[in-house]
Amino acid sequence: MFDMRPVGYLVGLMVMAMGLTMGLPLLVDIAEGREHWPVFAESMIVTCLAGGLVALSCRNAVGRGLNIQQAFLLTTSVWVALPLFGAMPFMLGETQLGFADAFFESMSGMTTTGTTVIAGLDDLPKGLLLWRGILQWLGGLGIVIVALVFLPEMRVGGMQFFRAEGFDTLGKALPRTADISKGVLNVYLGLTALFAMSYLALGMGAFDATVHALTTVSTGGFSTKDASFGAFPGSPQYAAALFMILASIPFVRLMQLVHGNAAPFWRDTQVRTYVRWLFYAFLLVAAYDILAFGRFEEARLRERLFNLVSVFSGTGYGDGDVTAYGHFPFAILIIVGAIGGCTSSTGCSIKIFRYQIMLRALGQQARRIFYPSSVMVLRHEGRRVEDEVLQSVMLLFTMYILSLGFFSVALELTGLSLMESITGAWTAIFNIGPAFGARVGDTGSVQAFPEAAKGLMIVAMLMGRLEIIAVIVLLLPRFWRP
Repeated sequence: MFDMRPVGYLVGLMVMAMGLTMGLPLLVDIAEGREHWPVFAESMIVTCLAGGLVALSCRNAVGRGLNIQQAFLLTTSVWVALPLFGAMPFMLGETQLGFADAFFESMSGMTTTGTTVIAGLDDLPKGLLLWRGILQWLGGLGIVIVALVFLPEMRVGGMQFFRAEGFDTLGKALPRTADISKGVLNVYLGLTALFAMSYLALGMGAFDATVHALTTVSTGGFSTKDASFGAFPGSPQYAAALFMILASIPFVRLMQLVHGNAAPFWRDTQVRTYVRWLFYAFLLVAAYDILAFGRFEEARLRERLFNLVSVFSGTGYGDGDVTAYGHFPFAILIIVGAIGGCTSSTGCSIKIFRYQIMLRALGQQARRIFYPSSVMVLRHEGRRVEDEVLQSVMLLFTMYILSLGFFSVALELTGLSLMESITGAWTAIFNIGPAFGARVGDTGSVQAFPEAAKGLMIVAMLMGRLEIIAVIVLLLPRFWRP
């Protein structure tokens, strides 16, 4: 019989821990003096109590470890349970969202997608704005841990290639696990503090700097302003572009860099490829802009650079209307959004590593046409790429493309226009943030979307964040057999 107690115990503890973090926005609301704090007090009590009771009822499973089935169930359960409880402040608070909208906002936060159903951010209580940032910060840290601990063991999307650099520990607790997780957490905290202090030094207020630091390091994109980063033109945008790139780089590499070992960072082909492709994309967009307008304008090119990095990293901050750039730059944005950042980072989408593997495999197949009798071994960073890894990468890429098509059609059937349905599916399945179309408000809110469309996007955000296969496998009857 399938034993769900280890999963229930861990989920309960995480829900309880999430409830405790609600104390931060509670204190902010008390300090602001708008009498909004009871919302977080009630939410914290309910969340901690529910999580504690579940953990208590499953405590006899402590120390048993997890098998592969339980690992698959845990990854999905966490990303469903936490957004469910995280939605409570949106339903009880000043936004007074219905369940569907509140769950959408919370899921968008936890998956670090950044699509919102809320307009009027400038007038919301600071506690709610901070809570949106905390949701993304927790989700960003969580997805790094999932990428390092679970996906390599579950052989999802070729992540088993990184087992030697990750945890390699399901079912047993090794010192390496604690060391790497502690190191990643320290880097994550350090980057958060660095980003906050930098934003503060560049002219943001303390509260705005803190929330934007939380949503930058997680490449989440929730802002405290309806205008998003358009409210902070100039040097904060250049800083944010750099910070979004840093957050899209493997955290293991950043950890090694902090410890004084810079060689792996500079030798990592994934990092170099990410920066190079980002540079090429900006050159194309900048060249088009200069040719179209016949002159160089720093402000306009800064805006394009910022939005390009935001979409490429999957952060989702906005500045201006990117659809006004022209068809070619808009197409570049759509393409880079489907590429995403590096593996084991908070970046979104298919990831650079998988494109590298696929391009190498395509190149090898092309060479075989001319040298059919030669023996060729597919390698990446000097290591042999096993057939299992290549098949896993190709399967995940195919699933992403099929999911994009499925959700685009499904969203259009809810009554959305072609632009709204395609970009809605694109932003949800790749966890990017912005959607485009007539029903998307000036602030980027999708509040006007039908509830059926929002429900589909919730499913797409969950699948995209957990790399699709980890969710789909739960639907197979064979998964639940002992």
